[in-house]
Amino acid sequence: MILLEAHNVIIKTTLADKLNKPSTLEVSFVDYDGVRFRLSTPERKTLLLLSMHIRCWDELVKYGALDVLRREYGSLLRDQAEAGFNVSMEIDLEQVPAGAEDREAFINSIALFKRNALAAPFEQGFKNQKELEAANAGQGELMQIHYRDEEAIYIQAADDRVTVIFSTVFRDETDRILGKVFLQEFVDARRLPALQNAPQVLYSNRDPPLEIRHLNLPKSEDIGYVTFVLFPRHFSNSSVTATTISHVQLFRDYLHYHIKCSKAYMHSRMRHRAAEFQKVLNRAKQENTSTEKKTVSGRTMVAR
Repeated sequence: MILLEAHNVIIKTTLADKLNKPSTLEVSFVDYDGVRFRLSTPERKTLLLLSMHIRCWDELVKYGALDVLRREYGSLLRDQAEAGFNVSMEIDLEQVPAGAEDREAFINSIALFKRNALAAPFEQGFKNQKELEAANAGQGELMQIHYRDEEAIYIQAADDRVTVIFSTVFRDETDRILGKVFLQEFVDARRLPALQNAPQVLYSNRDPPLEIRHLNLPKSEDIGYVTFVLFPRHFSNSSVTATTISHVQLFRDYLHYHIKCSKAYMHSRMRHRAAEFQKVLNRAKQENTSTEKKTVSGRTMVAR
């Protein structure tokens, strides 16, 4: 099974290269979910400016994204973002740790810029669950993160769980069928003894789950809802919490990535099989045994 990495590969490789050989830089690129980045050296070669634009930034700030980024990056975070972006940080290459392990950890933390911003509502949900459990209360606030044009993440804490719902749009019938097959595998795999502690996964098509049915969301056969039920054991300590957030965040991209990989594999197998059939047909062609002969007068005779 191929798992997508939580860090941004371009940020990681570019930062590692510039640490070895500083030079002027200006590059723009887009990550999953349409998140835009820009890496540049506006002042000097050893001072990198990393900026990020994410369409759900206002919602993330509401749920504590700035607090999470300040906790992770401290003074690297700029008070004023670069024009056209939501948040920026300055990286002084001369101040990067010298040790190999410390330097690698620093590079990885910068490459998790988007992941850490999106982690805020999840951390808020886990915090709310502990508060509700202590107060023996019911359900907390329903948090909505519209990270794509037509798709969103919904997070709601209760006294014994945190529910995470993804809405996802399947653009064609094949994607919808393959998506159901993949999600059924998640349900079946959880029955294995080794995976009893995995989060519960539910899937519904067209009709939204009960937790978000009051939002009057559009109903369409192209829209599916994937629900994760996270229990306290899934965020029992900081290490487990970080892993849970990283995996759940990338689920939507993981699902559609494997749908596309499966379609590409099936198409390649179909092309290979068609090529093999063509070879068989070519070998089955009869040879042309007709020959032409000419008489003394120049007439052509065809012998069969």
